[in-house]
Formats: sequence, structure tokens, C-alpha cells
Amino acid sequence: MNGTHFQRRVVGLGLAPVHTKCRLAIVHRPWARQPYGSIPRKNEGFRSGRPSMAALKASSSEVETRTEQFVKDLEEMEGGQDVESMRSSLLALQDEAGGLGKEIDDAYRKMFSGRSVSVEAESGGADDGSKSDEIVQLNDVDEAAFSELGKESPKVLMQILQDISKNQPNEWQEFQARIQQLKLKRNRVDRKIEDMESALASAERESAMKSLILEDEGDVYDESSIKPISGTMNIVMVTGFESFNSGLYMKAAQRVSKRFPNVSISVFDDRAIKGNPEKLGKAIDSADVVFSSLIVDYDDALWLRERIEKVPLRFIFESALELMSMTKIGSFQMASGKKAEAPPIVKKVLGLFGSGREEDRLLGYLSFLKIGPKLLKFIPGDRARDIKNWLTVYSYWNQGGLENVKNMFLYIVDQYLGPTGLPETGVVETPQTGCLHPDYDGYFASPAEYLKWYEANGPVKTRNAPTVGVMVYRKHVITGAEYVRQLITLIEEGGLRPVPIFINGVEAHTIVRDQMTTEHEQKLVKAGKGDNPTLQKDAIMVDAIVNTIGFPLVGGPAGSVEAGRQTDISKAILKTKNVPYIIASPLLVQNLESWMKDGITGLQSVVLYSLPELDGAIDTVPLGGLVGDNIFLIPERVKKMSARLKNWINLRKKPPSERKIAILLYGFPPGVGATGTAALLNVPKSLTYVLKALKKEGYDLGDMPDDFDGEALIEALKAQEGQRTVFKGKDGIHTAGSGSAEQYGVQAAAAEVAPRELKEMLTYPEEWGPWEWGPIPFLPENDILVQRVEKQWGKLERYRGLSTTAKGNYLIGGLQLGNAWIGVQPLLGVEGDPMRLLFERDLTPHPQYAAFYKWLEAEYQADAVLHFGMHGTVEWLPGSPLGNTGFSWSDVLLGNMPNVYVYACNNPSESIIAKRRGYGTIVSHNVPPYGRAGLYKQLSEVRGLVSEYREQPAPEMKTSIVQALDTAGLQEDCPFQPGKNGAPDKTIDPENAGEISDDEFMEYMGRINQYLQVLENRLFSEGLHVLGAPPSQDQLAQYLGAYFGDDIPEEIVEKISSLPQGLPSSSIKSTLGLNGNAETLMPRIEEAIEIRDLLSRNSEEIDAIVQALNGEYLEAAPGGDLLRDGAGVLPTGKNIHALDPYRMPGLAAVARGSKVAEAIIEKHLADNDGVYPETLAVNLWGLDAIKTKGESVAIVLHMVGAKPVQEGTGRIARFELLPLEELGGRPRIDVLCNLSGIFRDSFQNVVELLDDLFQRAADADEDPALNYIRKHALEMKGTGLENSTARLFSNPAGDYGSMVNERVGASDWENSAELGTTWASRNSFSYGRGEKGTARPEVLQALLKTTDRIVQEIDSVEYGLTDIQEYYANTGALKQAAETARDGKRVGASIVETFSKSVKPTELDDVLRMEYRTKLLNPKWAQAMSDQGSGGAYEISTRMTAMVGWGATTGFTDDWAWDQAADTYALDPEMAKKLRDANPQAFKNTVRRMLEAAGRGFWKTDSETITKLQTVYGDIEDELEGV
Repeated sequence: MNGTHFQRRVVGLGLAPVHTKCRLAIVHRPWARQPYGSIPRKNEGFRSGRPSMAALKASSSEVETRTEQFVKDLEEMEGGQDVESMRSSLLALQDEAGGLGKEIDDAYRKMFSGRSVSVEAESGGADDGSKSDEIVQLNDVDEAAFSELGKESPKVLMQILQDISKNQPNEWQEFQARIQQLKLKRNRVDRKIEDMESALASAERESAMKSLILEDEGDVYDESSIKPISGTMNIVMVTGFESFNSGLYMKAAQRVSKRFPNVSISVFDDRAIKGNPEKLGKAIDSADVVFSSLIVDYDDALWLRERIEKVPLRFIFESALELMSMTKIGSFQMASGKKAEAPPIVKKVLGLFGSGREEDRLLGYLSFLKIGPKLLKFIPGDRARDIKNWLTVYSYWNQGGLENVKNMFLYIVDQYLGPTGLPETGVVETPQTGCLHPDYDGYFASPAEYLKWYEANGPVKTRNAPTVGVMVYRKHVITGAEYVRQLITLIEEGGLRPVPIFINGVEAHTIVRDQMTTEHEQKLVKAGKGDNPTLQKDAIMVDAIVNTIGFPLVGGPAGSVEAGRQTDISKAILKTKNVPYIIASPLLVQNLESWMKDGITGLQSVVLYSLPELDGAIDTVPLGGLVGDNIFLIPERVKKMSARLKNWINLRKKPPSERKIAILLYGFPPGVGATGTAALLNVPKSLTYVLKALKKEGYDLGDMPDDFDGEALIEALKAQEGQRTVFKGKDGIHTAGSGSAEQYGVQAAAAEVAPRELKEMLTYPEEWGPWEWGPIPFLPENDILVQRVEKQWGKLERYRGLSTTAKGNYLIGGLQLGNAWIGVQPLLGVEGDPMRLLFERDLTPHPQYAAFYKWLEAEYQADAVLHFGMHGTVEWLPGSPLGNTGFSWSDVLLGNMPNVYVYACNNPSESIIAKRRGYGTIVSHNVPPYGRAGLYKQLSEVRGLVSEYREQPAPEMKTSIVQALDTAGLQEDCPFQPGKNGAPDKTIDPENAGEISDDEFMEYMGRINQYLQVLENRLFSEGLHVLGAPPSQDQLAQYLGAYFGDDIPEEIVEKISSLPQGLPSSSIKSTLGLNGNAETLMPRIEEAIEIRDLLSRNSEEIDAIVQALNGEYLEAAPGGDLLRDGAGVLPTGKNIHALDPYRMPGLAAVARGSKVAEAIIEKHLADNDGVYPETLAVNLWGLDAIKTKGESVAIVLHMVGAKPVQEGTGRIARFELLPLEELGGRPRIDVLCNLSGIFRDSFQNVVELLDDLFQRAADADEDPALNYIRKHALEMKGTGLENSTARLFSNPAGDYGSMVNERVGASDWENSAELGTTWASRNSFSYGRGEKGTARPEVLQALLKTTDRIVQEIDSVEYGLTDIQEYYANTGALKQAAETARDGKRVGASIVETFSKSVKPTELDDVLRMEYRTKLLNPKWAQAMSDQGSGGAYEISTRMTAMVGWGATTGFTDDWAWDQAADTYALDPEMAKKLRDANPQAFKNTVRRMLEAAGRGFWKTDSETITKLQTVYGDIEDELEGV
């Protein structure tokens, strides 16, 4: 097949299905059945029998010939009925997909064919710059032609879309809705095709491979010594995590059964529990012995526990405690309860082993297992014999390998069936730890011994080659897993010197702690600061540590039982070593194909990401995975890991003066002043602090003076954004210069990347082939990335899109300050891009985006990238949802550059995306101080009038009070309630105010007064944070006052903020002037002092950036919210992580979430005449789930009527339905769970548990009138819908966002229903145990039709409904989608503020009003934000866009809000000038949104105000255009 190509569907990678040219990938390797010693090293021919890379590539023709034969065998094979049935189903699905494609083409033709449009045409280069119009006629426009038009003539397409949406709005909306539905259906069918292709390939492969199974010759015994055994014994083996050893176990079983035919041994792995439970159950029913190990899934453990109860002998090791407790060998058994414990005699002996350190307990256990049988044989009695047998069996198992497993079976037979007569064979022991190398026959006792050999014999001879400690799984070494030695070879080819140390897993921390050392640790030792008495004298010097097992550093797989319990010890060890700690491992519980298709999921994601991140692991790279029952590496991934690791090490080895750093700022969305901004961060000032710190560290920053001004740098970057500048290319950048920043040594810097150069950058090496890509489901062409870019954007030579010069080159603009290059991350190409807005997924970034990052690495040769603030876009690019592949665009573009990422400490949700998909080493920063809203202007006036009336009621005051309420718009917030016979709320006019009775008016004034108190005391985030700047005394008081509230008097808080550090308690009491309640207050005061001291350590944020850029270890810490977590999230400057997903929801979250849910139900009943809601839509977002430990999940559970169930280790293993009688007579309420992309990807176990819950609820034998899940599932099933229990919906796999905010930002919408439809189309993808993003728009619509209420949690003061676009784009758009589905019937929305102690939900409109009054329209907030320069002006601008968004999605149209916004920001001359000077683009957007609101009918104002705003807008537009 050399040179032959065929069309094949590319499966997965988190991307939409695409067709590309592929060459058949080779799964079989010519050396695959050879022992390790037969695999030659590169450049050594077949010395030691290992083929070199060159030899492998030279034999490609032979390999491909074998492939041809393999394909031929498949074609000629007579498949069974199952295979034929699958082929028939595949053809039917392909026909269905073709039919949908035809429908889509017909719809496009009907809408676009035959249309003509007039577009502006350039005059062909005339000197006068004149332009003319030309008429463009569209002929036959199907889907493909439409896509091509978008690539080749985007202006034409944009004009057509504008004409249609303006002149045929109804037809346009109908077209969009129809196309969305058809494409979603096609997406679902395509997914079925992929799954069927995968299943068919697997079945064919399995059938074909049967002929390759070699006959086992077995063992040779002295026949005369073997005794016949009467009776029979059936042994059933079930193992988890070890499907790759199934062949070895079967061979061992085959040898035993061949010698003793009356002994039957059936071998299963844990996949059979769900995949073939009938066969496994039948085997267990006839079993005399069950042997099981590493069964950790709760449901699997319970299934086995129930079925093995009557089996006489049960050997259970290293499994869930529920299963371990079933261990029974003769008279010996584990605890009879659910918790498995060692018997007293074992505990007594166990106490003799171990170092005495808490973290080393498991090591003592291993030592005991090794010597225990020898000690116990001296103890008489059957019980001791059975314990000895238990330990002996485990010894065989723990040592592993074919001989040991075979002898383990024989030992069980000999002890419990009858003497075999075979000579006693002891355990073939392999050291518990040691080192190995492919070129050495045997093992090294220690890393020191290994390095001594390596210096003389190792392949990497370079003296300064980095030394890397690589921990590998001992059992894989014992069982001869080929990948281990292949991994060593590949790391060496990357220029690293590996020290491969095999371990069981529990010893990982002792290996790092005691047998590895570093330059940093040795400096500590010499300075007398080292505190590690167990550090060995011959510990080796390492430059980095790689863990290929995953799990926590302390305890390994066993340590995951109590995740995080030992993280302080792990962090202390790694901090002492102070070198990069990386997780890089093949997938052991997930096959390679599912990773390529759906990303890393379930338990595998926890093992590789969630748990190691608690220790501070960075740059996790999956190296391969299971193919069938074998582990295969993807050499390309190992190369990636090695190259990234080498660059981290080089950072530390290269002097700061020689390092080249690329600092990336953000400028999205375009045209609204976003350049040089980041959420919650004052970028110009922060950048100034960072640059000064780098200069102090010795970085070459040219002639940068001490009075450097970051704002000047931002202005210089903005000057490069004009289209005229871009059109001229790098000459245009140099002409624009660096403006006022030039006085600080800043120079304009520019480069152009030609299409040809970008193709070279995106093309894998020509010599790459099957070897590099391993057994992935397809073999890519070397230019596959170029193919994908051109499929999305057209031929690169013809592309004239974002940041493209007149010559067609891709412009890279920035600023140079010595060795620091500062630029703006490219735009994603979303706003105004018709292809994106017409529901086509962004398969790739646009060409200039790709060129930007590839240039940084290949041409500028940045030693590291510093992404400055929250958040960028590279980590959100299309690709695998979790577990980057070589085709994930974040992986492709970041390349091998170390990535340091500055992120707000209160956003662990999005930061883990930057960490996992973007290889970001996170440096957390604090949030701005909190302020109390207070009262102002009309609110203050109302307060005065209300107070006066309540003190001295006067009827004549009623009119003036009502007039003041109207002016402030307070009757919307707090309407008058007549209170007679349930009369509805009503508005009081000043004219009829006197008709209200005194009692009713007094009651109303009381409620107004209470509401004003609520407003007065609400918190807001004041201004923006500056990196490394310690808070002032006043700011400390603000933080403390917000956290402690009424717990500590305000005057005491102010004194605490000014206390000297280190005061003894007695001095504190006297200084604070505490009186009789001192003892009561002291615990809280001491906590306040601790938090104050931690807040004062903000300077560590800058220190952490410096450390990260030095290639040092950065300490891990939980991300969170100061108001909720207090000292737990301080100090900042940490590599923040999320929580263990198997502990969600936590106990506190369940308690509070249940109260919230009950309050929501009660409120709904009160508002709806006692009728229960049938369906609630609950938004499950990663951010609030992490901060609250799963409160939103607990709300879902309470609605359904369920509780979390913990298995023996404390992990939540199931959501169990409560009996209906425990729900107090209420029904089970159905829940539509809308998952954010982050929740979907980060908490897959929770998603699967919820899906399981909904399936069981729908199947429950209950009256549908009391079980709305069942009711709705039956109704949907009755209409023929598939998967009627689907309740968890999100965006397509690997994609994020509803796109509603993009349409609002671009003003690209005509009516609210369009936005609801957009939300629905983007959230029609179902997730759960059986689904990884299947399009189910029909089920979603059925649920929306019964949705009575939306539930949204707000997790922090900083991010309220009015602060960010995501709330209206999801909560608001979801509400609109539900109301559209319900034919306009109102849908309620309950907002829950989780940072508040209150569990009372508030209606969405009420929260909007409170937030606008206390933030955007509050002079205190406005002043604080406008003082932040360009960043502050941009923050104000974004909130105005969000205000339009709320009007667009929920119909929020309170005139008073727009009136006050205009008065505050546009019509106040002083404020307008301040904003205009700071950020003219942002100010333009602020005014533009006011005019848009008036134009769309959201704001009814007078013509005079509109004229003033139009004048202001015109002036700023002229200024920006240079008029």
C-alpha cells in the first residue's frame, strides 16, 4: 500500500467529523512478540535484538506489505452474523446521513440560489482610492457552496446575510431553526456511524487476530512426581486495571488446567461486569474459588459482592473495601462488616514494620507481606495456616509474572483441593523497587548504582544532558510490558538521561524524598535548612521528576482512597526538590480509540489529572493507551513530553539575561477597548510590577527606566490594530512605532509569516509514519493540520482574513523590550464571522492565529510564554476535551514552550482548562477589595423621606414619597402589596397615593426601608487588582469587614488592619481595647489577624512568576473564594487546582443545597397556586460547583429525591433514590441539567452518576403523577424518541459556550427568539454513561416545553449577573429558549447567591435591579472602576453590553437603569472625558450600547437625550478615525 491512499472518516479528537487522506495505521509491530532483550537501540542495528528507528523506517515497505495482507485477510474473512448485521446497520446509517445531507442542501438552495447582491468593489488599485459597486449573482448554492463562499468571498456572504435578515426576517429565522435541527440530526447519525465503524473494526480485528494466537507449549514436569487429585476445582479470576495482562493470566490458567484437567480457571477483567455479566455470573455460580484484585468501581464491587457470597474461598486484594471485606480463606476472614480490616494477629505483626512516619505506613505493609508468611508458619493452628496462605497467595500475586501467577493457582489447588505432588516452588521475587534499562540484563538496586553503570554504558553521553527521574509501574516491568523500555529509549532520543525506577506506587514519595536530590536541596542542606533525615547519601541529582503512574505522590493508588489527605507532605517534598514534577502515562483503564474520540474520561481523568494536580504536577501528557488488551505508546506524545520537559529544565539552566520571554496580553472582543485588559486585573500596572521584578532578576529588558508606564505600552499596542497598519504589514507596524512608550526603551517589533512558511510550521516531519503515531485509529498525512486549516478557511495562499497583509502574509505585531517580547493574543475570528454564526464549528483557529504561536516558538524562539491574566483563548481551541493529542490545537500551537499563566485565585474552574489543555503553570492572584454599596442620589433621598414618615407619619408626605420612588424606579424592585384577599401587587401613582390607608402605607414604608438596608449593605468588588501590590490599611479593613460581617465590630476591624505583626495575645487585647466580650471575640480576632497577614503577602504573586520562569516547582493550593474559604485560598501566588471530583457533593453542600432546593419549591408553590413545577432547568457550572463543593448538584438531587452514597473509602459512588414516602408527599421533580463545558469535562464521574440516577428514576415502579421524570420519559418514549432519560445537555464535545454573547456582542440578531434558538442548537448534546455528546434536540425541546423554572447559582461577589456575558448568554438565553418552546408562557428564574449565608432564592429581575443599583449605577463603584485607567473603562463597557444582553434574552427594560447609566457615564462631562481619555474604544462601545438599547425598544427616553448621545458617539468615532 506504499503510496496508496483511501478515504476514511477521521474519528474523534474532539472535532466534528472530517474526511481526509489517511494511510492505514499499523497496530502489529514486527518485534511485538519479542522479549525486551531482543529490541535493538537506534543506530546499533540489531545489537541486543532491538530494531533501531532507522531500521524500522527502512523496513516500511515490509510493514506496509504486511498491512496489505492484513486488509486482504479481513476482506476474505467469512464474518459471523453479528459482523454482517453491523455492516448492514452501517450502510443504513450512511444512507440516513446522505438523506439528511440532501435535505440540508435543498434548504440552502431554497434560501440562497438565484439571489443577487450589490457589494462595494475596489477600483483595481486606482490612485484616487475610488470604489464602485458590483452585482454578484448566486447560482446553485448547496451547503458546500455556501461554505466555500464564506471562505472565498466573506464580504459577499456577509452582505447577503444582512439583506436577508433585514428584508425577510421570518424566513431567515425559519431557515436557521430548520438548518440547526437538520445538522443536529446529522451530527447524531454521524456519531452513530463513528461508533458503528469502531465496533465493526474491533469485531473484525478480534476475528482476524484469532489466527495469530500461538499455541502455548506449557511446562515440563517429572510425571512420576505428580499425584492424581480427586474432585474438581473451579477458579474464577476477575481483575481490574489489568486488561493488558489478560493474555498472561490466560496462559497461566491454561498451563495449570492442561496439567490438571479437573481444575478449571476462568479469567475475566472488570469490563465483563458490565459488558458480559451473564457469562461472568454463570462462572461465579459454579466457582469454588474467586480471586479478585483492583476492583475499585463501587457498582462493580457491589455486583461482585452479591454474587460471590456463597463461594467457599475468596481471595480479594487491593479493591474497594466493600469487596475486600468478603475475603474468606478457611477460618480466616476479613471484618464481617463493610469495612475491611486486617485480623488482630496481622495488625500485631504489621506494627513491627515501617519507618514510623505516617506517610510511610503502606511501605510497612508491603514489607510485612513479604516476610509475613515466614513468620506465621511458626504459629500453630489452622487459622494461622489460612492467614499464611492468604499472605502467600498475595506474595505470588504481588510479584507477578507468568511463573508466579501459574504457581499461585497451583498453590491454591495444593492447599485447598489436594496435594499436587509438584515440587514446591517459591515466589520468583523481583525487587520492590529498582532501576532498569533496555541495554542491561537485570535490575539495578538503586538509582546511584544505575547511574554508575549509565555513565560508562548509557546511550546519552552528553555531560550536561538533563537527568530525569522516571517512576514506572513495577507490575508492568515484571509482566514484560513492552512500552516501558520503549519509553526509556524515546526519552533518551529526546536528549534526556532517564533514571527509570520501578515502584508499586505506594513508595513514590520515598523514592523522590530519599533517593533523588537536587541542586536546590543541596543548597538547603549546606545552609543547615534541610530537614530530611532519610535522604540517602548516594541520592542522585535530578533536574526533573516524571511520574508515569499518576495518582497522588504519597500513597499512589492506595493514597487515592483519601485524596488530598497527604498533599501537604507531597508538596513539602516537591518544594524541597524544587524541580518540575510531571505526570506522563499511558492510559490503563481507557482504550486509545475512546481517548482519540471523546477525550480522557472517568476514573482515568482523576488518576492523571485531578489527583496529581493536588500535589502540584504540571504539563500532564497522556503517552498512549490500551488497544485491545495491550498497552501501546504513541511515540509522538513521548516526544512532546520530552521536549516540553527539556525546555522547562533549560529555563533553570539558562541565565536570566539570556532568556527570551513572550508576554501575551488580550484584546478580545475587538473594537471595544479590550486590548491590555484581563478580568479583575489592572494589566498596565501589573505589567509594570512584573517587568521591574524581571529586570531586578537580571533579565535583559533593554533601557527600561524605573518610571516605566504600562499604560503607554498598551497604547502602543492599540496603535498596531488599525486595518491600514495591518494592510501594510511589518512596515506599517514600524511606521506606527511605539508612541510614548519609546521613552521607556520600547520598540515596535513585527514579522510576517508567508503561507508557505506556515505550511512548513504546521507540517509534521516528512519521515514520520506508523512508528511515530502508534496504533491510533488512523494514520494522518504529515500535512493533516494544513489540510484542516484550509478546509475551514480556504487555501492559505488566497486567505485574506484577520491580520493578513496586502501580500497575503500573516502579520505578527508586538513590542520589544530587550529580551521581552510583548504582544496581543490574536482574535479568534468569531465576531462578524458568518461561518461561525451560521452554526459551523470552528474546526481550527484562523491562519494568522496559528502563525502567531508557531512564530513565537520557531522564529522568535521564546524560552517561555507568560499569559497575562484571565483569560486567553489558546486553551479553548478545538481538540480533545481532556488529554491533548497531536491534533489538539492548543497542543499544536503552544508546542514545546513552557507556559506560565496568571489567573485569579477565585476561578479554579477555568484555570484548570488553562492547566490541562493549555499546559499552564498557574500563578494565582488576589481579587480586588470589597466595598459596601451604601446609598446615593435618589436612594439616599428616599431613605430620608421614608425615615421621616416612619417617625412622624404625615398624609401629605405620601405624594412626595411616591414621586421619589418613581424617580428612583424603586416600585419595580419593591412593589406595593395591598394585602387584601391576595390582591396582586400594584403600582402607586402620585395622584392616588393619598387613597392608600395609613396602615398599608406604613407597612409599605417598612418594606422599602428593609430593601434599602439590603442595598446599602451589599458588597461589590472595588476596582481591579494589581499584581504583587500589598493592600493598603483601608483595603485590608475592606477585605476583613466583608469576610467577618457583623461577627467583629467595624471599629475593631479597622484597628486589626493597622496592628503590628507578631503581637502577643495580651497586647492584642489591650491595643484593640477589648472589654468583657474579649474571650468570645478572640478566636475570630485571631482568624482576622491570620487573614490580614496572608493578604499582606501579595508580593508573592510576583515571586511566583519569577520562580515559574526559573523552571522551579510552584506550590499547589486550592482555588476559591475569600468570602467562603477565608484563609484557605491565601496567600496567592500559587498553582491553584480544583477539588477531587469523587467527593462532590460534599456534606455541607448537600445540607445547604437541600435547603436551597426546598426554598425554591416553596417559592414556586406560593407563586403558582400550590402547583409543583414539573421540570426545573438547573445550570451546573464548573466554577460554582468547585467553590461550593457541589451545591448545585445537591439541588438536583433534592429535586429528584435522591442522596449521595459513599463507598468505604469516602468516594461518592452512587446517587440513590429516596423512597417516595420520604419526600413528604411531593413528587419527584424532573431536572434539565445544563452543563457548562468545564463541568462536563472536569466532573465526568458526576455526569455519569446523574445520568444513572435519571435512568433509575425513569425506570422506578412509581405513579407517574408522583414521578415527573418517569412521566416525561414515558411521554417521550411514546413519541418514538431515543434515550428519553437524557437530562444532561451541553455544547458539542471539545467545544465551549452558547454563542449567544457573540451574537449580542456583534449586534447580529433580530429578535429574542433567535437567541433562544441559538442557545438550544448549541446545547442539544447529551452526556452520560452511554453518551459523549450525542445530538438530541428533540429530547431537549420536550424538556423545555415542561420547564417551569430556571435555577442559577452565583458563586462570588466579583462575578454577578451584570458583570460577565456568560450569565445572560446561558441563564437568560435558556429562559428565552424555554419560553419559546412553551409558546411564550413565562418561565421563572431563581437566583441563589452562594457567597451569602441566606438560602433564599431571588427572582432574576430582582437580582438584576439590586446589582445595577449597587454596582454599575453606584457612584462608589463607578469611581473605583474609572480610576483603573484603560482596564476600568473596558470593564464599564462590558457591563453595558451585558445590559443589552439581558434586554435581548429576558426582556429587562427598566428605563430608570438606562437613564442613570447614561447620566453617569455618557452625559456627565467629567466622567465622559475620563473614560474617553483612558480608553476611547471602550467609551465608544458604552455609548453605542445606549443607542442600541433605545433603537431596540429596551429604553424609552426623550429625543433630546438621544441627540446628545448621538453627538457624543459621533465625536468619539471621528476621534478614533483621525478626523
